[in-house]
Amino acid sequence: MKGKLLVIGSSNTDLVINTRDFPKPGETILGDSFLMNPGGKGANQAVAASRLGAEVRFVTKLGNDVFGKAALEGFKKENLDTRFILETDNFPSGVASIIVNGQGENQIIVASGANMDLKPADLPDQIFDGVQLVLLQLEIPLETVRYVIEKCRILDLKVILNPAPAQKLDDSLLKDIFLITPNETETHILTGIMPENEDSLQPAAGYFLTRGIKNVIITLGKQGVYLSNSRHDRIIPAEKVDAVDTTAAGDVFNGAIATALLDGKEFVEACRYACKASGISVTRIGAQHSAPYQNEMI
Repeated sequence: MKGKLLVIGSSNTDLVINTRDFPKPGETILGDSFLMNPGGKGANQAVAASRLGAEVRFVTKLGNDVFGKAALEGFKKENLDTRFILETDNFPSGVASIIVNGQGENQIIVASGANMDLKPADLPDQIFDGVQLVLLQLEIPLETVRYVIEKCRILDLKVILNPAPAQKLDDSLLKDIFLITPNETETHILTGIMPENEDSLQPAAGYFLTRGIKNVIITLGKQGVYLSNSRHDRIIPAEKVDAVDTTAAGDVFNGAIATALLDGKEFVEACRYACKASGISVTRIGAQHSAPYQNEMI
């Protein structure tokens, strides 16, 4: 690896209920099983990258509670650099309520808690020491995301933005991003274009490219990903697997693509690598627990 991966983002505890069908509004149904798993987009992506061999520094904010303490212990076991993780008494740790149906689809509600208290003032310059690549999501305040992107511009560091959960982003934020990785829904929210086929994927990617983003990867679930940059304009197919739980598939993809790029892989090869990692993850229950290890990628 050429350098450290810095992941700045959310940490949640996932409260997962598996059931045959999603409940309708006002309906009570009986679930099949309950699991409590570590999650949060930032944490999931950091753990996925670490398991795949990247040297990862993770920055997040936790509540001073049982969920936060368990999360921190888990990060240490996953070999993350946790020196800059913060703890607050003012907010609880983030939690996510997740329902997974019999087809492996999910519905998620997040109570952000301490994640939304991660402010620019919480980020000392030392977090960027030795860093080659920075990975961000949108489960922390947008002002913090904007601050990090500007800091990376000054330091000449490449930024990957996974724009999830999606919200409108102005051109001044987008112009300094090295790689953006929206899914189909996020692409629609950000661009106004629903990427239903190759005819619509190209203008959707073009929306980002014309705003200064160097590389675009639109994730398409079981169809794979669409890669667009100055050299490529193509769909890279996903691994064919029997999905059990898609909860962290996108997060594993992002952790894997960051790891592959740090390892010097070219974009097509990096996308294939990340699709394989994501394909393994959907065959397993849970968020961080589903991320594959480096020896499983052979």
